[in-house]
Amino acid sequence: MSKKKPRPIPQPARTLPGLVDAHTHLAATASFRAPAGPTSVAGLVERAAEAGVERICTVGDGLEEAREALEIAKAQPQVWAACAIHPTRAHELTAAAKEELRALIEHPRCVAVGETGLDAYWVQHEPESTATMEQQEEALRWHIDEAVRTGKALMIHNRDADEDLLRILDDAPTPRETILHCFSSPLEVAREAIDRGYVLSFCGNVTFPRNEELREAARIVPAGQYLVETDAPYLTPAPYRGTRNEPAFVGHTALCVAEARGADVENVIQEVSETFTRVYGLDS
Repeated sequence: MSKKKPRPIPQPARTLPGLVDAHTHLAATASFRAPAGPTSVAGLVERAAEAGVERICTVGDGLEEAREALEIAKAQPQVWAACAIHPTRAHELTAAAKEELRALIEHPRCVAVGETGLDAYWVQHEPESTATMEQQEEALRWHIDEAVRTGKALMIHNRDADEDLLRILDDAPTPRETILHCFSSPLEVAREAIDRGYVLSFCGNVTFPRNEELREAARIVPAGQYLVETDAPYLTPAPYRGTRNEPAFVGHTALCVAEARGADVENVIQEVSETFTRVYGLDS
């Protein structure tokens, strides 16, 4: 009986100066078990910089994680934070949590309200521990209001909830910018999102061989309406799928998006860098 081949240890793509990682989870990545690679936030940021990653948005998807994300952003000049309660944990959005989140969101180092949104997948697969769709919608609407109130970007998590998400975004107040993080929806949703002016953020799953439709979305999205991200520690790009992801690996995604667009990767890097600056309000 043949032994299963060990997974290759993931490595950054070639050094690509000017890269950004528009959505990652630095604290979770640092604590995630991996056979190799940095085991501290500072180490992750340093290795990302060596790969050309100049700016990072780290995301807190619960109250404790949001506090931690903001502390990281205060300590690391090239890192900014996004703060919210993840849709699967929407039942944690108590009055006290709202009060503290408001203060976190208002901090200058917090550049987005997220990740918030809808997740029907976990409602179906782990209903006992997952917020109901009703709780998720209520929390999403609260987060939208906070994005509008503060003028910060809205960062959306969407899993298997395209129709409901588009409905809510259509009838809710309009934030300054709306990012569809880890965009994974069908092409018709991509077209609708583009028409509405949303920003599609592509992560490692755009590199997976079966995801041709995602690469088509990356091809058609206009400049100024797309980003690249890792969503680390998950969704590591091919050929390293199944291992720990980290910001240093976002170059693989940028290269894939460039190929899909028939563009030089340097052009893609310039476009996503400009979009990162605008969306996160770093040009003011």
